[in-house]
Amino acid sequence: MFPSSDPFSSPAVLQQGFADGLASLLDTHSGLGVYILVLANAACDSDLWAQLSPALSARHAELADSLAQTLRRGDRLAEPEDDVLVFLKLVMIGFEHLGRMERRRAGPWDVLFNPIRALRPPRSSELKFDALLRPFEPAGFNFNKPFLAREILWQGELDGKPARLLYNKFPFARLHGLLVAEPQRNMPQYLGADLHSWAWKLTTQSGVPGLCLGYNSHGGGASVNHLHFQSFVQSKPLPIQDPGFIHNGGILPYPLPCRRFSDPAETWLELERLHQQNTPYNLVYHREGLHLVARVPQDDERLSAQCRGYGWSEMAGAVTLFSRKAYEELDAAGFENELASFAPAA
Repeated sequence: MFPSSDPFSSPAVLQQGFADGLASLLDTHSGLGVYILVLANAACDSDLWAQLSPALSARHAELADSLAQTLRRGDRLAEPEDDVLVFLKLVMIGFEHLGRMERRRAGPWDVLFNPIRALRPPRSSELKFDALLRPFEPAGFNFNKPFLAREILWQGELDGKPARLLYNKFPFARLHGLLVAEPQRNMPQYLGADLHSWAWKLTTQSGVPGLCLGYNSHGGGASVNHLHFQSFVQSKPLPIQDPGFIHNGGILPYPLPCRRFSDPAETWLELERLHQQNTPYNLVYHREGLHLVARVPQDDERLSAQCRGYGWSEMAGAVTLFSRKAYEELDAAGFENELASFAPAA
């Protein structure tokens, strides 16, 4: 699917491979899961929507009719229950009324409206936090499950390591993928020094300007306990990269402690300290280095219910909301208060 052995060799290679893969998925697979994945990805990108919405509309009608007939006959549904539930919600909304991702600024912050992601089933991001290191569970959800093979966008060797890039089924960023290094090693979501260095090199030396890797530790919004990063491309820097903030050399305070690193070894010393203290954290790797936010666990009693699932994106100043009312009403002060509630105790 990719003309290059490296999906991140250039913007054109990544964007074309991403679009071609979605079109191929829709053309060759008729199930609910693939439809939901293609729909959610297209809704995040105006170019993809223009290309794929006619086929998506037709497939929506076909799937709705097939599901209705199956239910009328009383036959057992062959599709996963999560996908059935999401699709039934989509049917209730109606294809012509499906909202696409919108964005605006609230002070220095990015505010996004993504109603389709609101339909995403919860996974371990809602579990109680016990420790940063949790054993890998082969029976649990992981990126080696056979049914995920169709969602693989690319796989091969990437900077000396076997890697796999999957589509994010409910994306919230541009060209949003799930990058799994050495997937067959079945490593839990607990970052080691070698993969930290690997992620650092990928982003600082990438042929794709704006390529970033997000990382959520356990307790920091991670929803799958299988070591992975979230890849995405920023057309402009994230709010956390704004030179006006103190951690970037400016004078403006950030709502919670944040550190910027330009050296991978120095970063690793801090990550090891957080591991020893069992402190959750979020990372954003980018061309200039890395930003790190240490934070309270997602189940901390100080957090409001609506922000307990916040991960690297929100810690980096880009919040995704699911209701029109919340999207229109959130202001800079409100979001800053939410972020401040994640600050660990001194």
